[in-house]
Amino acid sequence: MNRRHFIKNSALATGALGLAGHAAFATPSMPKIQNPIPRWRGFNLLDYFSPRPGSNPSARTTDDDFRWMRDWGFDFVRLPLAYPRYVAFDRSRDITPEEVYNIDERAADEIETLIARAQRHGLHVSLSLHRAPGYCINAGFREPYNLWKDEAARQAFYHHWSYWGKRFKNHSPKKLSFDLLNEPAMREDMNDQHSKITPVPGPLYRELAQKALAAIRASNPAHLVIANGNMVGNNVVDEIIDLPIAQSCRGYFPNHISHHKASWVYKNPADMPDPVWPGPHRDKTYDRASLERYYQPWIELVGKGVGVHCGECGCWSRTPHPVFLAWFGDVLDILTPHGIGFGLWNFRGDFGLLDSNRTDVEYKDWHGHKLDARLLKLLQDH
Repeated sequence: MNRRHFIKNSALATGALGLAGHAAFATPSMPKIQNPIPRWRGFNLLDYFSPRPGSNPSARTTDDDFRWMRDWGFDFVRLPLAYPRYVAFDRSRDITPEEVYNIDERAADEIETLIARAQRHGLHVSLSLHRAPGYCINAGFREPYNLWKDEAARQAFYHHWSYWGKRFKNHSPKKLSFDLLNEPAMREDMNDQHSKITPVPGPLYRELAQKALAAIRASNPAHLVIANGNMVGNNVVDEIIDLPIAQSCRGYFPNHISHHKASWVYKNPADMPDPVWPGPHRDKTYDRASLERYYQPWIELVGKGVGVHCGECGCWSRTPHPVFLAWFGDVLDILTPHGIGFGLWNFRGDFGLLDSNRTDVEYKDWHGHKLDARLLKLLQDH
């Protein structure tokens, strides 16, 4: 079945999605083990990833980018948003709880324009709150409250999703989905990147997801909603399996491969030895079998009729390229037979297909950009 026509209009046009949500995406002829959402394949876009406007002008996505994605056979982009980018407030000081509600319509128009450009090239867009009111897995912006502790933060979270659901109320779920919150986890100190994290309590995660779902679908009951795995996207969220919400895993296991020498992950990155794949790391051995164990709960989730997608994956440019390709090939080999698609982080940049700044790649010139042709082939083969 062509994945571009995987979701049938008849399955999405009625309140059937509100029954069990997951299975409602499937058509009667599908095998029960088939992933009920499309196997989207593509990239994350970093246009609105930073909370500070103008912080990375080279991240602006061009129409050439979209055309190359399409022509290379990809059909998906994920758009991680930092909510301060589309909120009006005095940027010379910390944002206040009241200002979190001041959505800047001009900034929202720009985001909508970017989405429309992607859709014109046949790409499904997944709109994601990477930084939501009161939470982000990354530091770098002082939040006025904590999403997991403060009801005021959660009300603002629902408000933002109500806004986006209403703004895109006429968009088909074939073309647009809503990714609730990037990589949720409890953090001891919201402003300390290296402070301890723990899983979000299941009942609290369910409450947040259920109310956000209601806020989004208030304007269109056919909206497609996705929730990230608990504990930074690693763990299946058992508490929401009965809800009409797909789930998003990550392609970053094990972390010492995907984020080798990443300063935002490790306190002493310079001391890290170069990784090998397969091979040992800190008295443990990581190989294809360990990857299969890691992804088994996600594969079982597909078997339960819940849509699964890998919203982020890839490797920072400090990982040796042969190690990256060997490891990533195993990741994709495991996900692909179960219909689990992927969103590489990113398209252009240190995790990307173009201009990745690796020192051990023989790049191909591509209209003035440096193309990692071996990575492109690996993605196309999956």
